Amino acid sequence: MREIQKSAIGRILRAKRENLGISQEALAERAEVDRSYVSILERGLKSPTLETLERICIALETLPERVLEEARKVKR
Repeated sequence: MREIQKSAIGRILRAKRENLGISQEALAERAEVDRSYVSILERGLKSPTLETLERICIALETLPERVLEEARKVKR
């Protein structure tokens, strides 16, 4: 199975956030994480834990499985 790139997850999270029209700060508040952590994830500098990914996905009104599936499809 192909490794999922951190940058792919970050791009997908950013796109979903922007589609909802919310700021990084609003997403952070909804997911109960720091705003700087949202920025770090969106830039692909770190990978979220499963628990954090789940909280962010709930805040983005999506499922973690969808984010991971979309990330698997991203070309390197």
